[in-house]
Amino acid sequence: MAMQGRFHYYEGYSMKEVTFPVRVMYELGITTLFVSNAAGGMNPAFSIGDLMIITDHINLFPEHPLRGKNFPTGPRFPDMHESYDHELIHMAFDIAKEKNIRLQYGVYVGVQGPTFETPAEYKMYRLLGGDTVGMSTVPEVIVARHCGIRVFGVSIVTDLGGFDNPVEVSHEEVQEAANKAQPIMTELMREMIKRS
Repeated sequence: MAMQGRFHYYEGYSMKEVTFPVRVMYELGITTLFVSNAAGGMNPAFSIGDLMIITDHINLFPEHPLRGKNFPTGPRFPDMHESYDHELIHMAFDIAKEKNIRLQYGVYVGVQGPTFETPAEYKMYRLLGGDTVGMSTVPEVIVARHCGIRVFGVSIVTDLGGFDNPVEVSHEEVQEAANKAQPIMTELMREMIKRS
């Protein structure tokens, strides 16, 4: 099953609406979820167009997707120590090595949006331990893990921030960088699905 796009919290949807597709996937028997996003890069080792395998996340959304009555798909307080499946991360690494795909690894910071980050915000998120920042993914991953679904995540680094020379960014530039990196990400995920 594949989604074409997603619902974003910044568009005015509730967290229940944002994560509803994951609940549907669970009911349909999905056991592994692949997520991707366009994100701002804060790690000085990153370049625009890099693929970053998400190893963990920091949730800075103002509303939690599990707030309210607990769904019977998981415990009231789900463990999040392995939000992103280590086996899938290792598989991606092996495939990237075989296919000579450049991969980065790091922590994704999920924020509400819909503004791009200020230079000071980029610096703060980097100090918190983030490597990329974006406005999606985290709510869906939390709900997937609550349902017992394994998760593999990728950020496409579409812009850079938090460095000494602030760079203006536009939505068009972000889309252009994402479109260029997408075929490489697709190749990686296709091969992972074949081997799963």
